[in-house]
Amino acid sequence: MRMRRLHLPIAAAQGMWLRSTTKVAPPASGPTRGRAGPRAGEALRVAVIGESTAAGCGVTSHTDGFAGSLARELAARTRRPVDWQVVGRLGATARRIRHRLLPQLDEDLDAAVLLAGVNDVMGRRSPEEWRDDLTAIVDGLTARAAHVVVAGTPPFALFPAMPATLGRYLTERATALDDVAQHICASRPRVTWVTMPGVPGPDFFATDRFHPSAVGYGHWAKVIAGHVRL
Repeated sequence: MRMRRLHLPIAAAQGMWLRSTTKVAPPASGPTRGRAGPRAGEALRVAVIGESTAAGCGVTSHTDGFAGSLARELAARTRRPVDWQVVGRLGATARRIRHRLLPQLDEDLDAAVLLAGVNDVMGRRSPEEWRDDLTAIVDGLTARAAHVVVAGTPPFALFPAMPATLGRYLTERATALDDVAQHICASRPRVTWVTMPGVPGPDFFATDRFHPSAVGYGHWAKVIAGHVRL
């Protein structure tokens, strides 16, 4: 059911309150490259690109963030070393990822994972704008990687920091963008769209109650790793 128009001013007021009261966790520090798994053997090459979750907001280092967690999970599944790279930026929309971050990514990758959409939802970018930028990103990633995974937009309504009415409004907008993303991915055989199933537990979120914790990144990475074709 779509949100009633009379609720939109409430969502707008809650958005202003959220921006003024939430202290967002800073990006992770330290190396943006690393290796996980055994030392011997030919390494798989994996990259993560995107917004604040790619940047590791909520944890202190990328080894505890999504990129490091994904590399460890893939190494455990394949019993091979995994070299990982992460290119992320707090506040990045698909437009910034397309024009600023994508050119920084390595080539000849075995897999690449895109974490994007939150800032496009919160910035009220249209599905058409999202489609144009996401198409370019996905095509750029498939030129660099044998397999690409596009993560679905997180469930805003389940964020502990999110007021209820605003959460429902953002979830509606996120669903519209996810519909576009699924269509783009379905038309490309080397691209997979993946959503997070179930309801996150209380330990999923960092202290800002908006970004994942180390536990949350680990859980999310495990879900994504199950869909990476290597």
